[in-house]
Amino acid sequence: MASLQPLAAHAQSVALSGVLGSKALLVIDGQSPRALGAGDSAQGVRVLQVAGDSAVVDIRGQRQTLRLGEAPVSIGSRGASSGNEARGRRVVLKADSRGHFIESGLINGKTMQYMVDTGASAVAIGRADAERMGLPYRQGTPVMMRTANGDAQGWRLRLDSVRIGDVEVYGVDAVVAPLPMPYVLLGNSLLTQFHMTRQGTEMVLEKR
Repeated sequence: MASLQPLAAHAQSVALSGVLGSKALLVIDGQSPRALGAGDSAQGVRVLQVAGDSAVVDIRGQRQTLRLGEAPVSIGSRGASSGNEARGRRVVLKADSRGHFIESGLINGKTMQYMVDTGASAVAIGRADAERMGLPYRQGTPVMMRTANGDAQGWRLRLDSVRIGDVEVYGVDAVVAPLPMPYVLLGNSLLTQFHMTRQGTEMVLEKR
């Protein structure tokens, strides 16, 4: 986890990941969601109002309206920008001896080992990894998945955040497979948000 720095030294990103009754689930600087009601504060962010699918917050003296599904707002030395811009826009991956692009990253702030899979429609996670990361996959939408042993039930859900390199993307569709998987497969629900180029043994992902 990144060490805390003075507020003036970096841009602070805040996103609304959900609403639980009168409380907003806020993702602050890519950390795990926190449930805050009107009048509550955390890390310099104060909730002013929660209504429907939106929340009004005060971020370092600036009033902002957050809405579900929208990119995070960022307040800091670079001015208002998306959280993705605050964390970087470009990732360079190197292929292994088999030509696969395998690296470590974060899902909802939890470490995962991933492999880029341009043939997968969504980010795919094995059930064991989903449980280790504390993903509430059973609250997701049941889907039928084809496995080597026949059809089996999986679950579709939306991830709060996926971080690869210095780039963090929010609100990414994923499926949890009923069987163990050696890697999290980064499919097109994430990859379509990048411009991809292949240069020999390197793959460059640049945020669109």
